Amino acid sequence: MTPSPRPLLIVASRNAGKLREIKPLLEPRGIVVRCVGEFPGVADVEETGTTFADNAALKAVAVAAALGAWSLGEDSGLMVDALGGQPGIFSARFAGTHGDDAANNARLLRELAGIPEERRGAQYVCSIAVADPAGRVVLTEEATCRGRIVDEARGANGFGYDPYFLVPEYHRTFGELSAVVKHSLSHRARALARLLPRLLDALTATREPS
Repeated sequence: MTPSPRPLLIVASRNAGKLREIKPLLEPRGIVVRCVGEFPGVADVEETGTTFADNAALKAVAVAAALGAWSLGEDSGLMVDALGGQPGIFSARFAGTHGDDAANNARLLRELAGIPEERRGAQYVCSIAVADPAGRVVLTEEATCRGRIVDEARGANGFGYDPYFLVPEYHRTFGELSAVVKHSLSHRARALARLLPRLLDALTATREPS
């Protein structure tokens, strides 16, 4: 009997950092993970939602409908207690230019200037939506990881605000933690771990027998 082909899942993101984290969590489970950036005809999705969940769904639906394939939309960001939850859904463009990590971190530190360590609590949030080939959201999940913001960058791993996000239990920032450790405790890892059993069931149920 010819083995069934592995299910394909398109990640609705061109963020290389996110892809580096998502692929190792899904590919060992037999899922072929591809990036929407591999499909030049698919336009960027405007993130017009008011929540992480809204934007994750917008991305998943748009890419699934455009390609007729299963798609995973993910929206994540940093919420700082002392800033009333900012930068939140605007994390990637906190300083005005999308994806400028240095500028975003510089603004974050300016906003927190003079705020003592005990009031620098924060959390990373990750919301995921999975759309079927017809463009319908069929699975959702959200998870968080608590920490606090430090004044100086520590470590060169990760991306975004990672060098400034300290995980108290490890006394290290995400920038200092290895990929293996981060993949076990990050907001994205937690959301994917919760989602995975349902995702595998959904992908397997739609595969045609050989």
